[in-house]
Amino acid sequence: MVRIQEIPLNQIKRPLPRTNDPHKVQALMESIAAIGQQEPIDVLEVDGLYYGFSGCHRYEACQRLGKETILARVRKAPRSVLKMHLA
Repeated sequence: MVRIQEIPLNQIKRPLPRTNDPHKVQALMESIAAIGQQEPIDVLEVDGLYYGFSGCHRYEACQRLGKETILARVRKAPRSVLKMHLA
């Protein structure tokens, strides 16, 4: 089951290092500041912890705007699914 909710940015673990395009982050910051976040990021919830593997530009844009939370599409998953994402 998938649900959409606001999650505190500081509760989302980002286990895979990514390099973001600074121009894309800046454009998203301007868009989010003007009209709000339109597209949720995808997050796995495993044992009550949140893991983000996509939406890294939106995540950084919200962080840099000083937002406390981010709109996320949350999918509960067992630890085995998390391990597949990390493999």
